[in-house]
Amino acid sequence: GGGEVRVGQLVAAGLVRDPADLYHLVAAQVAALERMGEKSAANFIAGIEASRTRDLWRVLFGLGILHVGSGVAKVLARHFPDIDPLARATREELETVEDIGEVIAASVVDWFATPANRELVERLRAAGINLRSSLYQPRSEPPRGPFAGLSVVLTGTLPSLTREEATARIESLGGRVTSGVSRKTHLVLAGEDAGSKLDKARALGIEVIDEAEFLRRAAG
Repeated sequence: GGGEVRVGQLVAAGLVRDPADLYHLVAAQVAALERMGEKSAANFIAGIEASRTRDLWRVLFGLGILHVGSGVAKVLARHFPDIDPLARATREELETVEDIGEVIAASVVDWFATPANRELVERLRAAGINLRSSLYQPRSEPPRGPFAGLSVVLTGTLPSLTREEATARIESLGGRVTSGVSRKTHLVLAGEDAGSKLDKARALGIEVIDEAEFLRRAAG
């Protein structure tokens, strides 16, 4: 329930200046906004409360760091156990991380070098936001699970799993989900209306599996 219009209302009302302010809102403040009843306000506050326990990659994505989308945020969360070593990382260190080039590295370093951003992180910490990563994989410990070390592409609509659910399952079992099919792709999980990604995978001779086979391997 926290879309662009709702956020605009909160900012216009002077209730929120940055993400950390969200965690000091109470339902009565939100309910007073135009076209916002008590039930909607309660649901909005419940959503904010639930976000305190989300994983680090979601926090990084939500901070709006230039060039850090959800995919890059997950890459960083696999390399760093929590936000503190990431905040201290140099450009050179970040460039050693898989899929992180000099442009992204510079953007991350510049963001954490800004005093206002460091203050925001501390305010989020004080608000009880989780800043640790469940995706962290120490370099000394190779990925484990049936998809360990595999680059997987999702395409089409799966019968029972959402794309987010399938992605989370793959990552929890050692795999890495990427957006495009290339010669570096190990596996394609395809559903209905798979389209051009499926065609490219077949042309490159990459293994393609359906949801049933995916669930079988995940269970094994």
